[in-house]
Amino acid sequence: MSAAEASAQSLEPSIAEPAGKPWHRLLAPFAVALALFSAFLTFVVLTGLTPIAPTHNVVVTFLLINGATILLLLAIIAREVWQVVQARRRGRAAARLHVQIVSLFSVIAVLPAVLVSIVANVTLDRGLDRLFSVRTRAVIENSLIVANAYVYEHAQLIRGDIIGMANDVARARPLYDQDRQTFRNLLTSSATSRNLPGAMIIDKDRHILETAATGIRQDFQTPAPDFLKNVAEDEPQIGVFIEQNYVAAVIRLRAFQDTFLYVARLLDPRVVAQLQQTQASVKEYAELESRRLGIQVAFALMFTVIALTVLMSSVLIGLNFANWLVAPIRRLMSAANLVSTGDLHVQVPVNKSEGDLASLGETFNKMTQELRTQRDDLVNASGLIDSRRRFIEAVLSSASAGIIGVDGGGRIAVLNRSAEKLIGHSESEVLSKPLSEIVPELNDLMATARSSAQRLLQGQIEISRDNIERQLSVRVSSEQTGQSNESYIITLDDITELVTAQRTSAWADVARRIAHEIKNPLTPIQLSAERIRRKFGKVITDDRPIFDQCTDTIIRQVDDIRRMVDEFSKFARMPKPVIEGEDVADTVRQTVFLMRVGYPDIDIDVDIKQEPMHAKFDRRLISQGLTNIIKNATEAISAVPAGEIERGHIDVIAARENDDILIDIVDNGIGLPKESRARLLEPYVTTREKGTGLGLAIVGRVLEDHGGRIELNDASVLRPGARGAWVRMRFSVFGKAQDAGTEDSSETKDTKAEAVTGS
Repeated sequence: MSAAEASAQSLEPSIAEPAGKPWHRLLAPFAVALALFSAFLTFVVLTGLTPIAPTHNVVVTFLLINGATILLLLAIIAREVWQVVQARRRGRAAARLHVQIVSLFSVIAVLPAVLVSIVANVTLDRGLDRLFSVRTRAVIENSLIVANAYVYEHAQLIRGDIIGMANDVARARPLYDQDRQTFRNLLTSSATSRNLPGAMIIDKDRHILETAATGIRQDFQTPAPDFLKNVAEDEPQIGVFIEQNYVAAVIRLRAFQDTFLYVARLLDPRVVAQLQQTQASVKEYAELESRRLGIQVAFALMFTVIALTVLMSSVLIGLNFANWLVAPIRRLMSAANLVSTGDLHVQVPVNKSEGDLASLGETFNKMTQELRTQRDDLVNASGLIDSRRRFIEAVLSSASAGIIGVDGGGRIAVLNRSAEKLIGHSESEVLSKPLSEIVPELNDLMATARSSAQRLLQGQIEISRDNIERQLSVRVSSEQTGQSNESYIITLDDITELVTAQRTSAWADVARRIAHEIKNPLTPIQLSAERIRRKFGKVITDDRPIFDQCTDTIIRQVDDIRRMVDEFSKFARMPKPVIEGEDVADTVRQTVFLMRVGYPDIDIDVDIKQEPMHAKFDRRLISQGLTNIIKNATEAISAVPAGEIERGHIDVIAARENDDILIDIVDNGIGLPKESRARLLEPYVTTREKGTGLGLAIVGRVLEDHGGRIELNDASVLRPGARGAWVRMRFSVFGKAQDAGTEDSSETKDTKAEAVTGS
């Protein structure tokens, strides 16, 4: 297993949702299902849709069951809310979103349930108010009065009929005793004429003595014995038998002993049914009115319990849905936080049941994988670029040529150490600054490069920094970096020494030719002048002083020419130095002693920083060079106008700096010229009327042969406010030029000398 896979596996538990115990996950759905089922069962029982009668005990039982399920839902909801609050306090990912979703679902669940419960209770109360209103009660009572009036009408009719029929039967008492058949016919005729389907004579024991043969077969119930005791002869007793659908009347017969006439009249079945229904409605209405408060309380409790059940179920469903919805979002947020810390190996667990959120998780995993791949590629590319950059920087730093990178806006972007030395500025000072301000000498070449179609342009410029003039070979190459902007790479090669060497070589060749052409006739001219003076000196008497002056002038000028030719020859054929171990301090001290003797009117002081100061060099050549420079200093002091200085003064300082020997000659003379100072080291360039211009050139050649150089500066650089010149002789303690690595190291350490001399 790779480290990345191990990291991803170790992070997955922190991203995934806590699984929890199985019964915890099943408890909420079970509780919701149980609560909804009990609420539904309560509803159908209370509405009479089941065989179970909604008695008081049944209602109380169902209310208790619903209350228990509500308490269970409340406990589960409290547990879920507590977990949400704890997650919010711990700052868990998506905790705020979880709270918002739960709050939204709770509000959505609460408002409809509360509104429905309120509307239901108000509707029930208003409906009961209408049901038990005065108008409703009057309608029901009037319907009962109408039905009773029909019965009362029949009762009044049967009362008159039974009284008349009782009179007829009383008058027919003899027929009853003598002719029963005739009496029976009379009884039948009297009942038929009065539309009485039932008529009979009964005794006090309710035994039927005679019955009218009306042809209607229906059993008429005889009155009870107690009922007969209260029956009089002049006022019948009337009874209504709604269930048997008839009205009956009984009266005591005169002329009979404890004998009664009992007649019955049938009622309209429709009217009887309406009467029964009206009586049942009145009874039910009375019962409802007596139980109105109980009904209201029962229905209110039912609505409340069902509403609470639905409410708690909705809230719990909302909580579970919020958990289901927030879980993948929380995993994504946790993974995003880990990605923000730079860990791209994290992977989000994906559950296919989460739908679009699962697709989002898969997309996130693909994104992190792609980012990880791109980051690895970028890191590898960055490492490669960094290694190439270090290589290029090393190449640029070690390159002897100065390199300047210029962007499309003409601002400096890259500057190596060699270029810093050539232009006299460090990279930190000139970055992002216009090249035209830092190196104005390149303006013409840059303008040509921008206007030219050539990718490479070469030229040569002269640059002056710290009073040191250099000849630079310049190469400008363009590079396309954008749609229109071009960057430029400028390469600067210091060819000052090369130009000087070329000039020196040319002058050496000229010197050899001049020495060869001039030296030959000098001796004959001198000998001829001396011979003329000896031969004709005694003969010439007139103008003898003029003759002697002319011959002396010829001889003297020939000597001057011979000396000049000797210098030419000497410059053209510089002797090869003989390198031996010598003491620089002793050499300097002896040279200064001789110059003090030759120039007693000038103070020449010597300062030896270290004794002894051993090095390998040609003592004669170094002494000759030091003598030449001191002699130039004395001539510079002599050229100072009278009164500007009290006394001429020359300081000679010898010291060792790393692997270099430094000999500084500082005077208070007229100083060195500001312009074209570097050309003083070229042959035949001088500021004195009678100078040959070879002295400093010879000293420069000597120091170059010893791995060094001569440096020309103003005395004010070393001593602020002082006048005069400061000439430094620098050569290697090894008597030869050092390798590039040592030279670079020496130049790096010689910060002060580099800043002073500009070399």
